[in-house]
Amino acid sequence: MLNIVNKSPFQSTSLDTCLRMAQPGQGLLLIEDAIYAATKGSTAEAAIRSACSTLKVYALQPDMDARGVTAKAIEGVTLVDYSGFVDLVAQYSTSNSWL
Repeated sequence: MLNIVNKSPFQSTSLDTCLRMAQPGQGLLLIEDAIYAATKGSTAEAAIRSACSTLKVYALQPDMDARGVTAKAIEGVTLVDYSGFVDLVAQYSTSNSWL
């Protein structure tokens, strides 16, 4: 399963809920304001670093670029472009958007 989170960890508990429910081997894609969780120094940094040990964690690079935080990406988080987003949806048999 590919878990997709789009809400900022500062305004929603979607990421926390997703991380509690995600199973090892699943993917996590952070898009829109959720990409802030994948940045060094964020309050969600420890949770994302921990998630990288059991999940494959991705962040949408165009969203990081638009917010000026690409250089702060956490090691272990794979940056993908829009084509990579499509590839991930095709790679995983199911996907779930955490609203």
